[in-house]
Amino acid sequence: MTATTRPPASAKNPTTTTTTTPSRPPAIATLAELRASGWRSRSVKDELRENFTRALAAREELFPGIVGYDDTVIPEIANAILAGHDMLFLGEKGQGKSRLMRLLPRYLDEWLPYLDIAGSPVHEDPERPITRAARELVASTPPEALPIAWWHRDERYGERLAPGTKFADVIGEIDPAKLIGGTSMSAEDALHFGLVPRQHRGIFAMNELPDLDELVQVGLFNVLEERDVQIRGYPVRFDLDILVLFSANPSTYNRSGKVIPQLKDRIGSTIQTHYPRERELGIAITRQESGLDLGGEHPVVVPPFMEALVEEISRAARASRFVDQASGVSARFAIANYRTMVANARRRAIALGERPAVPRISDLAHLKASALGKLELDLMGSHQLTEAQAIDAIVAEAIAKVFDEYVDAHGLGAVAEVFAKGVRIEVGDMLPSAHYARVLATVPEAWNKAFEVNASEDPAVRASCVEFVLAGLWATERISRVEKHGRVSYEVQAP
Repeated sequence: MTATTRPPASAKNPTTTTTTTPSRPPAIATLAELRASGWRSRSVKDELRENFTRALAAREELFPGIVGYDDTVIPEIANAILAGHDMLFLGEKGQGKSRLMRLLPRYLDEWLPYLDIAGSPVHEDPERPITRAARELVASTPPEALPIAWWHRDERYGERLAPGTKFADVIGEIDPAKLIGGTSMSAEDALHFGLVPRQHRGIFAMNELPDLDELVQVGLFNVLEERDVQIRGYPVRFDLDILVLFSANPSTYNRSGKVIPQLKDRIGSTIQTHYPRERELGIAITRQESGLDLGGEHPVVVPPFMEALVEEISRAARASRFVDQASGVSARFAIANYRTMVANARRRAIALGERPAVPRISDLAHLKASALGKLELDLMGSHQLTEAQAIDAIVAEAIAKVFDEYVDAHGLGAVAEVFAKGVRIEVGDMLPSAHYARVLATVPEAWNKAFEVNASEDPAVRASCVEFVLAGLWATERISRVEKHGRVSYEVQAP
């Protein structure tokens, strides 16, 4: 997350102009100095709204790094911020829900003043303290003697994963140690605050809301409805100032009984996320999120059809009968597959002394390592298909789709006829690029088709193109493929 420039000490509220490192907090040390600076108290939602409005008017990039949501998701978030709503981010896994939530603190003031009270569980608003101890202190101490400290916006965001979360974690509990010390159980001082009250004047996010215990949901409903905290039924109330965010998967959120209706009703805006609508957007996301350096001592050149293929594998999985679609197919699936493909190409190039490394279809054989843990497979009624076979079927479907886009069907029949005469071509992820020029001399038609994909004379690029053509012929059922000991042979098997 980016930080902001230091606001002038006289500014009413810090701005959201971004820099690469956090600034120092304003040089204001007492409540008297704070009041003299012109600072004014605002609620979290007002603060967020005013800073977001300023960014919107200046036509700034609102959510850096978010791709494909400009016309769908981001306008809904903007409306929710301007409306002062708590938000639910509803979407399948890997759609950027958590990232969007974590970007919202950039619209908070960079530094927020609070009463510097030793042992205080919350960051008290100097003008609107919520605990009894803070109110008594403000009432009995001259402003010039009340110390002020500063809270950076990066620390004003708290997040929790719902599974296993207890009421005491989020809301709070009676502190036994304080009771032993003589504090009354019904007194405010007897409480140990949970994450929500500790995020007073900040943002709290609960991931995977449907997996949250119903008792905790009731506690959060009370926070959304009354903005207070009630622990074990004792009449201890706090006027909390907090923006509450949630994330959930539609399949569980919409299931009866998973989220109490009262809590659903109090969430101001539901932000529906989605997977990339176009393949190009998915490719852009994968490039951005993979974080790979394709240069360096062992450079990698990824052909466009291989990038398209990695993304198409994800798109095919999202429509496959072998995949539990209620779970979704995360963008992390494509990112992990892309990294694996590049890694294996680089491994080959290092071992064979080739430059540059160019990914091939045979590199996709290693995707099972990165794919299996990211797909919820549904193999019931699939004729006892194994997980590996299901992934192979998805990859084959993707190859056929991309092949049809890149290769003109004219002339493919002639290539298939050559294989029908008994030609057999072996490929593999550890074969040198020069191997392909030698073996394809027997099938000039296939060699020429590879030129349609990419006219490069580089041996590694040519090898990648050749494998793509051969795999495409197989995926479109024009030739057969046999795998053995890590090598793949393309041929036409006898009927």
